[in-house]
Amino acid sequence: MTDLTLTFERAHPLDPPEMYTRIRQQDAVHRMTYSDGHLGWLVTGYAVARAVLADPRFSNRPELTHPPLPSRMEFAQQLREQELKVPPGFFLRMDAPEHTRYRKLLTGQFTVRRMKQLEPRIHEITESCLDAMEAAGPPVDLVSAFAMPIPSLVICELLGVPYEDRAQFQEDTKILVDLDAKGQDAMDALTRISAFLYGLIQRKRAAPGDDLISGLVASGELNDEELTGVAVLLLVAGHETTANMIALGTYALLTNPGQLAAMRDDPAQVNNGVEELLRYLTIIHLGPIRTALEDVELEGRLVKKGDSVTLHLPIVNRDPARFPGGDRLDVTREATGHLAFGHGIHQCLGQQLARIEMRIAYSALLRRLPGLGLAVPPEEVPMRSDMSIYGVHRLPVTW
Repeated sequence: MTDLTLTFERAHPLDPPEMYTRIRQQDAVHRMTYSDGHLGWLVTGYAVARAVLADPRFSNRPELTHPPLPSRMEFAQQLREQELKVPPGFFLRMDAPEHTRYRKLLTGQFTVRRMKQLEPRIHEITESCLDAMEAAGPPVDLVSAFAMPIPSLVICELLGVPYEDRAQFQEDTKILVDLDAKGQDAMDALTRISAFLYGLIQRKRAAPGDDLISGLVASGELNDEELTGVAVLLLVAGHETTANMIALGTYALLTNPGQLAAMRDDPAQVNNGVEELLRYLTIIHLGPIRTALEDVELEGRLVKKGDSVTLHLPIVNRDPARFPGGDRLDVTREATGHLAFGHGIHQCLGQQLARIEMRIAYSALLRRLPGLGLAVPPEEVPMRSDMSIYGVHRLPVTW
């Protein structure tokens, strides 16, 4: 059994590295060497990945995790040296029962009903972006003109963050997800975002508004440090992931004209199309990573206490045992059950909001600009292989 190391070298921008497709055909669990020399595991099978995500015997705490890439070692070492575990409120990297407390407070803020109430405003924001694109005329960068502004403005309004402050937190978010960023640069970016939101929380205490952060402040359930951690998580996750799905999904459709036509010509296919794009693209391509809290058996392999387990979600979501023909994009497929939003207690809190934003964005884009196409050859579009959240850095389009 060969010990693997993670690679991000893709032969095709929409497909995971071919090596993972090959080894998935051999087994669902593989030995993997981490960047610090730790001998852990890589999961490429859907059923095993889903089981790990739902199993409380696997921890999500960062101080237990071994870095899978050399570029992440410095950041991980700094956290250990400074004895920094999880910042208060940053519940994504906590286990139960700490995670449960924060999650419970926020679940009511992200109900399907409340997200649907946001739909008129999301429509308005989307149409406004398209108005500006049409006024400017082609070519435009779809990332900066459309894919990034929609979720950024929505999450800012939902949280009560001034949209005019977006330049700094968007830049700092890029540093946090940059796989080549130095550890100190990542720490500094996190410090800046935290300081900005801590100051905003103080202003909300003095002059509350009708927004999520003000509501959390008024609840009295969290102190300022906890509120800051929650706000950092929601702000960063609330715009970066959806923006990249909108942009990369558009690239996928523009390079698969039959699939684009299926979504454009039959609006009823948009819901299916969104789920299929989430499954097929799976932009979280560096994990998640879990660490065994006790000995656990996976597919006949003994995962020992302290072993880190990396779940390769892009390849997991193409497992033919769960999605026949999964290496093919098919927007008519019923792709529900994919793990693009995770599974278990850490399943993405904002998944319904992301779905609504994507449905509205794709529908409006294809309706308003039926002649949409790439303004450069597909191979000239710069891909985000250097980021922990995959996508495109820019997407020049014309119509």
